[in-house]
Amino acid sequence: MLLKPEKIPTDIFMQIVRHAPLISIDLLMHNENNEILLGWRNNQPAKDYWFVPGGRIYKNETLRDAFSRIMSAETGLTLDIDQSEFHGIFEHFHPEQNFMNEAGFGTHYIVLAFHIHLTGELSPLPMYQHSDYKWHSIADLLDDTLVHQYTKNYFNGTRLIG
Repeated sequence: MLLKPEKIPTDIFMQIVRHAPLISIDLLMHNENNEILLGWRNNQPAKDYWFVPGGRIYKNETLRDAFSRIMSAETGLTLDIDQSEFHGIFEHFHPEQNFMNEAGFGTHYIVLAFHIHLTGELSPLPMYQHSDYKWHSIADLLDDTLVHQYTKNYFNGTRLIG
């Protein structure tokens, strides 16, 4: 029997961020022109950079459920993990950045990246994590200094596994 997924209280979560890696999902969303959806990050880590949508997996949450929750929260779309293609496993180290902007420690992610091929237009996108969105060609995002290096790594052949 699976337990109910739980969002950990902030004080406990800060201790986890300080002492352990987080597991997350990033969404590599392609449109019909093979452009990638990027959002301008509102929050640390990676604040003030273009970054792909994504989010962390909660305790007791299946990968399938996490994918659907993150997809909905980050894009407003209802898609299942079976509608994506696994891209690989990546590591993101943000040595001095954490979501609370607390000094002295950063955030370490183990990231599962998935390609999603979209057709048609997106509805208005959620603005909690990102203040703006735009589609980038792969060549443009690789050259843009405002696209975070970890986003570039999804498209320049840098991967841990996959």
